[in-house]
Amino acid sequence: MIEIYTDGASSGNPGPSGAGIYIKSASEKYEYSFPLGEMSNHEAEFHAILKALEVCKKQFPGEILSFRSDSKVAVDVIEKESTKNQTFQPLLEKILTEASNFPYFFIKWIPEKNNGHADRLAREGIRKN
Repeated sequence: MIEIYTDGASSGNPGPSGAGIYIKSASEKYEYSFPLGEMSNHEAEFHAILKALEVCKKQFPGEILSFRSDSKVAVDVIEKESTKNQTFQPLLEKILTEASNFPYFFIKWIPEKNNGHADRLAREGIRKN
């Protein structure tokens, strides 16, 4: 099982945004930071999860994925597989499509204080814009 910690951050809301991804496999740790352009903080959270799924598709095909995010909004939408928010709907659809490439995909909410690695990487992503 691969543990994936994600975070999205924006400087302003909306504003320049970044995605941070921290991955723990059995033997290695991986860090990724991506600039996301201009978007809201909530959108950045969804994009961070999408970016992480893209990374996992290349690096960990066929693995069981256990995601952790400090975004209650993103976790709730993904767990329910439903949203009325028209901005989140296409992001949710992409996440569910990408997640279906793996035998198991889990996501759970964690407190912000337990997501420091991904938060630092998301802020790096903002600086890369």
